[in-house]
Amino acid sequence: MSAGSARKRLFSTKPVVPARLADTVSDAIAAALFDGRIAPGEALPAEVEIAREFGVSKPIAREALRQLAAAGLILTQQGKVARAKAMNGEPMERIYGYAARSSLERLREANEMRRVIETGIARLAAERRDPAGLAAMERALHDMVGSIKEPAGFTEADILFHLGIALATGNAMIRVQMEGMRSVQREVSEVFARRANRTDADWSATVERHRAIYEAIAAGAPDLAGQKIIAHFEAADIASLEVAEKLGSAGDTQR
Repeated sequence: MSAGSARKRLFSTKPVVPARLADTVSDAIAAALFDGRIAPGEALPAEVEIAREFGVSKPIAREALRQLAAAGLILTQQGKVARAKAMNGEPMERIYGYAARSSLERLREANEMRRVIETGIARLAAERRDPAGLAAMERALHDMVGSIKEPAGFTEADILFHLGIALATGNAMIRVQMEGMRSVQREVSEVFARRANRTDADWSATVERHRAIYEAIAAGAPDLAGQKIIAHFEAADIASLEVAEKLGSAGDTQR
């Protein structure tokens, strides 16, 4: 795109504060990404154009793009223009994954975080009941039943179910948060896989807890949905304690 060609104005520029030049530039570009002025997959202006737009140097424009890439908002490759990425929970998923794998104690904390967050999400899902979320939960329940005694498939169905709860809220930021917690779900499933005594009844009970959550959300019952989520996590906590007893001090030695 040449400097003289007609083009839409992408950024809402603000007075640039010298102490935080790159932050000011990255904030303005992020705003354009979030409100749709730059669509996923679309190329951003070249560094020189960004620098000209904000009245900063090319190194400052380059640093702003590095910040956005680190946040997972754009894709940068050597010798190519930066492109916008669809908003997702990938950066948080990496952070939560590192934490959950570091020790059993961090895994417990991460699961506690999920319980606190997902209780509110389930309540809002029951109030809004977005069809896309309800459909995802139904599909996940079907997949769970078909994946009993198959930990990998069951885990993916479980992740889809909880993502469906987020989708049912119709809130994009909640969807991103739930995507970010996928690594925690996977770690919990791996811990549960160490339970040598996991019976058919255990598998079925897990499915039925999820079904109860779905039914409460589909019925538009926020209080009941919150209760069913809490009951689900209480059962998961009991299982975690069983594993902890078998692992002994594994969590302490891994810190």
